[in-house]
Amino acid sequence: MNRIQTLALAVVAILVTLPALAQKETANWFFGNNAAVSFASDSGVVVTKARLTTEEGSASLSDKDGNLLFYNNGITVWNRDHRVMPNGNRLMGHKSSTQSALILPKPGNDSIYYIFTTDVQAQSNGLRYSIVNLNKQGGKGDVVSRNNIMLMPATEKLTAVRHSNNRDYWVIAHRWNSDAYHAYLVSSDGVSIEPIISNVGAVHGGSNKKAIGYLKPSPDGTRLAAALWNDTSSVELLNFNRGSGQLSNPIALEGLEEAYGVAFSPDGSKLYVTANGKGGGNAQIVQYDLRAGSAAGIAASATVVGRSVSRKLGALQLAPDGKIYVARKNESYLGVIQVPNQRGEAAGYVDKGLYLGGQKSDMGLPNFPQGLEHSSIQSPQRYLTGPASSEK
Repeated sequence: MNRIQTLALAVVAILVTLPALAQKETANWFFGNNAAVSFASDSGVVVTKARLTTEEGSASLSDKDGNLLFYNNGITVWNRDHRVMPNGNRLMGHKSSTQSALILPKPGNDSIYYIFTTDVQAQSNGLRYSIVNLNKQGGKGDVVSRNNIMLMPATEKLTAVRHSNNRDYWVIAHRWNSDAYHAYLVSSDGVSIEPIISNVGAVHGGSNKKAIGYLKPSPDGTRLAAALWNDTSSVELLNFNRGSGQLSNPIALEGLEEAYGVAFSPDGSKLYVTANGKGGGNAQIVQYDLRAGSAAGIAASATVVGRSVSRKLGALQLAPDGKIYVARKNESYLGVIQVPNQRGEAAGYVDKGLYLGGQKSDMGLPNFPQGLEHSSIQSPQRYLTGPASSEK
């Protein structure tokens, strides 16, 4: 091998490694029935101290070095020592909401964090946010404000995308019985209560079951996918403008029964969807090739790339190791899509891919915002001597 070839391989190795190094804010996963996995090293390692139980949604956040900050299920908030934070109970999410929680750092502030929550099946609690101050309790945090209302009624869909200024965020949700996506700006000024509204795509309404299903951004934040769960589910694929907060150009991907989880491949070229068949029992993973060209071409590219012995598959979540992990309801293994950039069966789905050390998955995996790796989250040790925040 000559010097140029050696250099080229070294560059490729660096480029492959950088995403994993840059995403340690998403290193610690808490989900299901006391299940937890850490991706702080090169591969997933089971964690045994988890206190969280949830049927579906959860959220967690770590610092830039992969040290846990806190986690929650939309109702209770646990600190890095796996103890309930002061005022960390009675948040108005729900253990059976698809994306019951989402955590964001406040832009320009290294001690304030927002927890966004959604209620189950468009019920009265809607979309709300609470505030954590990690300056409190010796750096372990305190919930200093709870359950501030943003939108009601809302579906269970909740995600966030980094603004094009690479500083702020858009928190994105969907109004119930409406075709309206709501994008709320989160900046150094706080959470805007005046959303950017995009009336686009299908009406998320009718049977409350259509409120169920994941909303996920592509790795670059320019596309969103939303699963509308019911017996004849569809998935919406939309463009997202990171500058204006507007959604546009919906594509309907139909013919799926009980579609639930969605995730994009690391390079954004593939979309994965979990679908279970009516009532479960036909659990499979469907891949769409987003480079197929037209809307019709993308729809026609649907390929089953994995089947499960489980009756139900749930969330799909891209991990720092570049693999996509798959929630298997009431199972002690996660499924793994090993090479998600590849087309068809070359993606390499393994049904019993990651053993959870005796704990069990349910339908959900932790909810993370897009673009988190661009933030400057500090180590928990920083908070032991840090200045007080302006938000109390």
